[in-house]
Amino acid sequence: METIFTRIIKGEIPCYKIAEDDRFFAFLDISPIAKGHTLVVPKLQNDYIFDLEDEMLAEMMVFAKKVAKAIRQNVECARSGVAVIGLDVPHTHVHLVPITKAGDLDFTKKRVELSSEEMLNLSSAISGSVNL
Repeated sequence: METIFTRIIKGEIPCYKIAEDDRFFAFLDISPIAKGHTLVVPKLQNDYIFDLEDEMLAEMMVFAKKVAKAIRQNVECARSGVAVIGLDVPHTHVHLVPITKAGDLDFTKKRVELSSEEMLNLSSAISGSVNL
């Protein structure tokens, strides 16, 4: 059965796309813990990150690095925090979250609310800074 992320990649469900290449896809989280919170997923549907082949895992992290740099250029933060939880959607995904302190990477805190216009402007700004 296809995951919501596979359907997003296929364009069946709209998203605020940040970047895409032949193997990976990045888009803004629609329920972010911080402005600029982005998900990086492989196009190959896979449930658990450590079941990925070594080469694909390495390439995914290099792709995520490029996205993280673009986030940092467009969102005020000290770093892009990285988290892999993988319990909510059975499709490997890496969270890139703009942070200024360790507590900013708390997935139990209240989510940030951004308008559609803010999400669109943010995705356009970040995507325009990604160097793939």
